[in-house]
Amino acid sequence: MSTTPESSNPSSSSNGPSGQDGSGAGSEPVLLSLRGISKNFGPVQAIQGVNLDVPVGQVTALIGDNGAGKSVLIKTISGIWEPSGGHIYWKGDEIHVHTPRNATDLGIATVYQDLALCDNLDIVQNMYLGREETKFAMLDEIKMELATNQLLRDLSVSTVKSVRQLVASLSGGQRQAIAVARAVMRESQLVIMDEPTAALGVSQTAQVLQLIRTLSSRGMAVLVISHNLNDVFTVADRIAVMHLGALCSEGPASNYDTASAVELITTGHSSRVPSTLTPSS
Repeated sequence: MSTTPESSNPSSSSNGPSGQDGSGAGSEPVLLSLRGISKNFGPVQAIQGVNLDVPVGQVTALIGDNGAGKSVLIKTISGIWEPSGGHIYWKGDEIHVHTPRNATDLGIATVYQDLALCDNLDIVQNMYLGREETKFAMLDEIKMELATNQLLRDLSVSTVKSVRQLVASLSGGQRQAIAVARAVMRESQLVIMDEPTAALGVSQTAQVLQLIRTLSSRGMAVLVISHNLNDVFTVADRIAVMHLGALCSEGPASNYDTASAVELITTGHSSRVPSTLTPSS
């Protein structure tokens, strides 16, 4: 498979980045580690020297002002852009993610703000778009419908009346749930969500936040970009703050409050938060 992790140093690949044992963030093993990640667009440096650990079974919130580099970072992880420098580790082994397909094959799913759903197709058709189940050279509609129903139940998505509803008829929160469920169906181990509650009402936001909790409770790693600090403190186990293209703070959510988060977002530093940045390897 094209995404078999490639180790740049065989003697150290089993120990993870910086010779760690893969359990650098809290008590949970680290699924994804970034070390010194930078991305340039010609003379413009969008992100520089980012060190970030994303643990298994936890929600990591990536916050920062517009232009701080959050979207560039997740697109680098997702294979849309290759980093200009630095190293990416997956389960302790260095990998090279050249395309979105590489990321998907590894188990990295990204749900962008536009959700990439087809309004003219129903939920089942969206879930299996491009990877339809067949039987005797025909679409196995029953198998796909049963699997979709089961997954939505497993994820506690109870507001959808029928999996044969057109996506055009769904609310914003329901659309977000379908996009996430599609990522889970593809056996993703890390789900990246870009502003999942943007433009949603109160009840729809609550549904999406509950879905994020469900993902982490199932042992998946979740990386969430959000400008809504209320949402961040509701679901995040860890918080990482970006400022002017660099990671200025990272640590357990209990280290932060709204005031310190705003201070870090706007100035890049805060005396209220202990320094917990991972050193470069």
